[in-house]
Amino acid sequence: MAREAAGDETLVVLTTVGSTDEAARIARELVERRLAACVNVLPGVRSIYRWQGKVEDEAEVLMLTKTTRDRFEALAAAIRELHSYDVPEIVALPAAAVEAHYGAWLAGALRSG
Repeated sequence: MAREAAGDETLVVLTTVGSTDEAARIARELVERRLAACVNVLPGVRSIYRWQGKVEDEAEVLMLTKTTRDRFEALAAAIRELHSYDVPEIVALPAAAVEAHYGAWLAGALRSG
C-alpha cells in the first residue's frame, strides 16, 4: 500500500445523530459537497453520556464518514451547520492503512469535476 501525502491522509470521522433521516440528509450533503467520499449510516447505537450535568441514555445513529485530512475543517464546519445538536460529535481517526484501489477511488470522489 502506498503511503499517502499528509493532506491526502484518509480519515474516518465519527458523528452521532438523532435519527436515520437526519443522518441521510447530512450524509448526502457531505457527499454532494465533496467533503466526504462515503458515509455509512449505522442505526441502533446506544449512547450514554453526560450532558448539562445529567447522565443521558439515548438511541442514536452513528455516521462513519470517509474523507481526507485536507477536507476535515470544511467537513467539520458543514456538520456543525447541518446538525441538530448544539455540540455534535466530530471525531476524526486516521486510517492506519488503506487499500490502494479504495484510496484512489476515495481521492477521486473528493475531487471536483
